[in-house]
Amino acid sequence: MPIPFLKKLGRKAPANGAAAEEPSDAGKIPFRDLDLPAPLMQAIDDLGFAYCTPIQAEVLPHGIAGRNVAGQAQTGTGKTAAFLISIFVRFLREPRSDKVQPGTPRALVIAPTRELVIQIERDARALGRHTSLRTLAVYGGADFAKQEKALRSGRVDIVAATPGRLLDFAARRIIDLRQAEYLVIDEADRMLDMGFIPDVRRIVRRLPPKDRRRTLLFSATLSEDVKRLASQWMPDPIYLAVEPDNIAVETVDHLVLAMAARDKFKVLFNLLAQRPEMERVLVFGNRRDTTKRLETQLASRGVSCRLLSGMVDQKKRMRILEDFRAGQFRVLVATDVAGRGIHVDDITHVVNYDFPYEPEDYVHRIGRTGRAGAAGKAVSFACENESFIIPEIEAFIGFPLECRQPEKELYAPVPRPTHRPPPSGGEEKERPRGSPRRRNPRRGRGSRSSGNRRRSPGR
Repeated sequence: MPIPFLKKLGRKAPANGAAAEEPSDAGKIPFRDLDLPAPLMQAIDDLGFAYCTPIQAEVLPHGIAGRNVAGQAQTGTGKTAAFLISIFVRFLREPRSDKVQPGTPRALVIAPTRELVIQIERDARALGRHTSLRTLAVYGGADFAKQEKALRSGRVDIVAATPGRLLDFAARRIIDLRQAEYLVIDEADRMLDMGFIPDVRRIVRRLPPKDRRRTLLFSATLSEDVKRLASQWMPDPIYLAVEPDNIAVETVDHLVLAMAARDKFKVLFNLLAQRPEMERVLVFGNRRDTTKRLETQLASRGVSCRLLSGMVDQKKRMRILEDFRAGQFRVLVATDVAGRGIHVDDITHVVNYDFPYEPEDYVHRIGRTGRAGAAGKAVSFACENESFIIPEIEAFIGFPLECRQPEKELYAPVPRPTHRPPPSGGEEKERPRGSPRRRNPRRGRGSRSSGNRRRSPGR
């Protein structure tokens, strides 16, 4: 299975070991210049990468020196490696005693989504392959007992967690945070949006005081609210940010197609039917009902696609993402909530079927393509309902978006459905064990479950 982290670390070193001659490498910081511990450097060499990404170049000198950092960074820029390398350097240079109780991590990483937590764990294991450092992920929607067994089975150095499940383990004293030396808060802006900050505050109170730990905070934007949180949770933070014109991935071509709202599905279907270069496509909608309808309409016309929304249960969600990585279907339709956890290489196109409500969400969406220097394309549909957001997006990313009318052939009639619509796709969550079943609306209030119902003729 490819590890998306590999695509974030930097440019590959030349095969013969010689210094890179490409002009684009000029001014980049090689990992070898950072004097990293040998096991960590060996892992980076094994992965075949030599240069820091911009956010890594900003964060690593301060992170390795043990400073508190608040960084502006998008998913896909290498921020995960930035904080993991900072932590690994500290732990390898100052080894921990072997006589440590299970469930007492030295570092805690909090992230808003299960997918991001799982990805952080994968990246940590890739970086720590030549060390004895152990990383575990704990998150909701998965087997509680299995995660508990892993935590109790031995020493753990890094725990990556979603807030709710972490508090469950802490309340049961399965995880003890009093010895944590590092706190990492990833996607702080998303934490705010999703209402997780009260839970994070409860978690922070279980940690050592802020002057006795190191804290790293990352956010897509360093808004005043995020800065206020940073000042509460860390003394004298260093604020770092990639330049605004680097926020939007430079290897992505941006195109806006202007059309009436009634023509959007017609244009989408014809794009997929007429553009074979659209090999792996991520389509974003703003609402769950929109994305569900798109999945049904596309699949019933022979387009191999799946749905990913916040209502898809965890097992189904992970299976869909693995199938998408493996190329078992062509189109993934998603909402913004689900899209934050999509870390799939080689997505050729992102389609904004609906323009997002916020400029930051546009950047998050198009960041799913054009990763690791590969070319990518972002196509956005502008209709009478959503075009007002375009000037805000252009101001945020620092350049104008190309806007034009769709070609005539993209208005070709859409064929009638020829395939049976897909099943629900798992959009309903699994019924919790022990919860009551939903009443059958066709049965009367006083009807009995024993089956004393009137049979229809012929049954």
